[in-house]
Amino acid sequence: MSPEPASVLIVDDEPPARSRLKQLVTDLEGFRVVGEAGHGEEALNLCNTLQPDVVLLDIRMPGVDGLQVASQLAGWERRPAVVFTTAYDEYAIQAFEAQAVGYLLKPVRRERLQQTLDHATRVGRAQLLRIPGSAPRAHICVQRARGLQMIPVDDVLCFQADQKYVTACYTGGEALLDEPLKDLEDEFGDRFLRIHRNALVAVAWLDSLERDESGAWQVRLKGDARVLPVSRRHVGDVKRRLRAGA
Repeated sequence: MSPEPASVLIVDDEPPARSRLKQLVTDLEGFRVVGEAGHGEEALNLCNTLQPDVVLLDIRMPGVDGLQVASQLAGWERRPAVVFTTAYDEYAIQAFEAQAVGYLLKPVRRERLQQTLDHATRVGRAQLLRIPGSAPRAHICVQRARGLQMIPVDDVLCFQADQKYVTACYTGGEALLDEPLKDLEDEFGDRFLRIHRNALVAVAWLDSLERDESGAWQVRLKGDARVLPVSRRHVGDVKRRLRAGA
């Protein structure tokens, strides 16, 4: 009995490019196209529902581009192998940082596509983990009842941890993340400040540091009514950021 063909999702904002790739993949033995997406957000939703083995991903797309899509996928527990398809060779280093397992220059050739897809399906799970030092995400992908939501990191006021879950408080509400606070601090450390063992605040949204009636330190965030406790060990860091103009 022959093995199940590897599933492939094609992502490109140009329909002719998607059609050509679809035909190329269809002609290859051992692979099947399970879906197509014309932009980054659609790609993430289809990855969530279809769970493809491989994503053929264009880099230059309006809105959420291919590098941002790959960065989001790198944090997923069940992640596909990513192969970038692009007409531009200057993205090779960024593609590696985004953990792509292949990089195909357009026009894509059949032989090269075969080799790259064969390699992509052999890549082990351990090779698809987030690489330390890779480019921080511009959006955070959140699972909602009606699909995935992309939250711009610029809109996040703070991250607050409660046991194994982290809540992202942003300008449009709150969202639960299945990511450790430490991982978020490592990724966004230049934009978020640790104020407590259970909280990170966005430097851009930091407004003031003050004491409450009991003398405990707390911070206020711009345009937000909430106050967040600051542990004594982090008071100095908050003061330095405020003196520097946050």
